[in-house]
Order: sequence, then C-alpha cells, then structure tokens
Amino acid sequence: MTRLRLAFQRSLGAKVVTSTVLLSLGVVWLTGSALYSRLSDGIRSTNLNSSLAEARLAFFNAQYQLLISQGNTVEERKKILAEIVVDGTTQGIKEQPREVLIVKTPTTKTSKVSYEMASNNALSESIPSGVRNRILKDSTLQYEYGRLQYSASASIDSLFVGNRINIPGAGRYEMYVVFSLASQGSTIQLIQNSLFVTGFALIFLIALITWLVVRQVVRPVREAASVAKQFTQGEFDLRLPISSKDELATLAISFNDMAASIEQQISRLENLSRVQQRFVSDVSHELRTPLTTLRMASEVIYNHRTTFEAPVARSAELLVAQLDRFERLLEDLLEVSRFDAEVAVLEPVEFDLIALIKRSVHDLGVDTDEKTSGVSTKSDNSVVTVKADMRRVERIMRNLLSNALDHCDGTPIEIQIKSTDTEVAVGVRDFGTGLDESSLIRVFDRFWRADPSRARVRGGTGLGLSIALEDARLHNGELDAWGRPGKGAHFVLTLPRNAGEAILSRPIKPTPEDFHEEVFYQ
Repeated sequence: MTRLRLAFQRSLGAKVVTSTVLLSLGVVWLTGSALYSRLSDGIRSTNLNSSLAEARLAFFNAQYQLLISQGNTVEERKKILAEIVVDGTTQGIKEQPREVLIVKTPTTKTSKVSYEMASNNALSESIPSGVRNRILKDSTLQYEYGRLQYSASASIDSLFVGNRINIPGAGRYEMYVVFSLASQGSTIQLIQNSLFVTGFALIFLIALITWLVVRQVVRPVREAASVAKQFTQGEFDLRLPISSKDELATLAISFNDMAASIEQQISRLENLSRVQQRFVSDVSHELRTPLTTLRMASEVIYNHRTTFEAPVARSAELLVAQLDRFERLLEDLLEVSRFDAEVAVLEPVEFDLIALIKRSVHDLGVDTDEKTSGVSTKSDNSVVTVKADMRRVERIMRNLLSNALDHCDGTPIEIQIKSTDTEVAVGVRDFGTGLDESSLIRVFDRFWRADPSRARVRGGTGLGLSIALEDARLHNGELDAWGRPGKGAHFVLTLPRNAGEAILSRPIKPTPEDFHEEVFYQ
C-alpha cells in the first residue's frame, strides 16, 4: 500500500487520470441518476395511466353485464361473474398481465349466496387495506401499489385498481383488477443495468483518452526530468531531443540553451577551481623549503637570544612565534586543498575518545591557562570506544578547545560526552562573549572571524572550525553550533561509532540544557 501511495505521489499521469476519473464518476453518477429517475417515473406514469384505462373498461363491462342479469338465476349470475373474471384476466398483445378479484364489501348484509371469486387462486387478503377503506368512502375508482399473494410463499409486486360493483340480489361487492409490475420492474432494471454499463464504459473511455493525452504531455516532461537528473550527476553534454514545433519543443529549446549555458559556467568554474587548488597546493609546498630554512635560522637566533640586547631578543621571540603561526597556516592550507581536491582519506582505528579529549586538554594547557577559570569534563561512561581517524578527531577537539579558550574571557569551559549504540557526541561549551545569529551562519566559513582584531592578537588562522567541520563530515558526522551574545557558545561534535555509518540521532542537542530557545544548525 505504501509503495502504491508513493508511486501515485510521484506520477503526474496517475494524478491527472485519477482526478479525471473521479470527476467523471461524479458527473456520470449525477447524470445517470437524473436520467434513471426521469425514465423510471415516465415508465411508471405510462403504466399507471394504461392500467387505469384498462381497469375502467373492465369495471364498465362488469357492471353492464350485471345490470342485464337481474332476471337470471344465481347459477347463471355466477356464470356471468366467472366470465367477467376470465375476460378481465385475458389480455391482448399490448395489454398488461393482470388478475381479477371480487370480494364482498364489509358493510354488505350476510347472504346465503357468496359471489366472491378470484383468478388463478389469488388471495383476497393481499388487497391493501388502504384502497379498501377508500372504496368504502368513495364510489370512484381507487388504486394502490402492493404485493399480490398466491400462496404463503409466492407473491409479486402489483398495482391494485378497485371499484364498487352491485350484484343483483346480493348487494354491494368490490372488484379489483390487479396488474403485475414484473414487466415494468424488468424494464426499469434493464434501464438501470444499461445505465451502469454505459456509465462504466464511458468512465473507462474517458480514463483511456485522458491517459493517452496525458502520456503525450508527460512523456516529454519525464524525459526532461531524466535528462535534468543526469545533468545534476555530471553528464553536462546531455540535451533534450526536439521533434516538433509546439510548446513542448519551445520548452526543450529553452532547456537546452540553459544546459549549454550552465555547462559553460561549470567548466569555467571547474577550471578556475583547479587553478586555485593547484596554486594553493603549489605555493604551500614551495613555501615549505624556505620556511624550513627560516625555521633553522630562527632557532639559532632564538637559542642565543640571551646574549642579545632586549629589543633584539624580543624580536627573536616574535620571529619564532610568527614562523610557528606561518607553519600552521601552511598546514591548514594544505589540508584545505586536500578537501577541495576530494583526496582526503580516513584511517580509522579503535580508540578511547575520553582519553583523547583529556590528552588534548593537557597538551593545549587549557586546564592551566589563565584565560579560563577551569575545564570540567562530564561523561556517562568512563570509556567510550569509537572507530575513527584518531588524528582528525584529535584535530577537531584541539580546534574546538582552542576556539573556546580564545573566547571564554575567563569563564569556565565545559566538555560533555554522551554516547549511544550508534553515535557519540562531544559538546564544548564556553560562557564568554558568545555569537549572534549572523555569526552562527558564517562561523564555519574559511578565514572568517567573529572579532578580527582580537583574533589577530591570538594568532588564529581562521581555518580551524572550517577544517573541523570537514573532518567531521568526512566521518559522516556533523558539527553543530549554538551561541548567544553574552551567553557563550556551544559546539557539538556528533560522530558515528564506526566511521562512515549514518548518524541516527543527536545525543547532545546544540542548545544547552540551561537555555531554551530555537536551534541553529550549520
């Protein structure tokens, strides 16, 4: 059922055909109902008028024969009544099948001779009481629909038409001509079945025609979607075929022109990107040789700084510090060039994440740095084992801790570790200057700094968080950021237990537990 629903949602043709069929079904049902009602009412009306005309003739004939039988004996009168019943039930080619019943009126005095009789053993008890009551009150012809019974189990839908008759020497009787509605019901049923069959055939033809028309429209759209999908996958030389001069051909021409323009732009950007990546990589490599020479010379000068005058000694210290910063910048640029070239690879091994975090804190001297009032580490478990690239995870933690140390402004730094069966998460929280909404959007951009003047004093390269995000996503993980001005910042690293697997949840939410507001994701 789910597959059928998804296929319906993804198919324009199925939606159009289904909508057309449903609308056509409503129209056909309304039209068929109105037509059936008019036809059935017409047939019933015609049948009623014809039946009443035949019944009047039968009543007139019966009353006439009874009038001229006044001098006859009882047996002769019964014979006349029997002939009236036989004549009443005998129909011609165009006449309807009917039965005749003669019953005594309840108000008639009891007589020794009974003239009650009925054709084909029809039961007088089946005469509707309503029509009998009306005949007692009114001498005009009366009728009512009901079921004529022949036995306890046999009955048919019928029209009862009755009137009074006077039998000489016996008093008032009632005569009923009962017309069978079986033929009328068959005709109405035939009309109903014909309308059903015609309606379903019409709906099928409408669906077929709609499907053929939609197919002519959907096929080019589907081809365009297929070409567009392959185009997004890198096959930029694909174009839509043009075989007509209608609106779809105009769409195909516009699409092909757009694809050609996009292909040219992508080719230009790819060439520019390759040149840029090659330039960064070449410059970074070429600078290593003179940097090594400068490093060796600066170390010689730095080691003899005690023999220099104070300004020269200070210059030697600044030279070594700036060379360290320059070397870190080159390493970061080389790493960025690897990410851009998509040649960065993972070397996953199993290790204890908590031990790695503690080692990073110790190596950076965060717990003893005067910029923070202390570092606290909280974890649900004493050991959290993951299979990941240890070097990259350690670099992520160093970048997050360095960032927290640069912006904590003397406030404590909190590190939280949570794990599930499939993910591990590490949250690094500081309570310093924090980040506003505009900064959260760009915090992972390359060379971007929330406070450029202070960042220059601390000596950051502006690439740490960007590289940390790339390292996290290389593991198929994620790095989220939260911050508020004056409330600090919170960076959350989420990694799968096994590098490359999908993360199914976020054990640590970017918004700290002590702060309730919307979450901003990178």
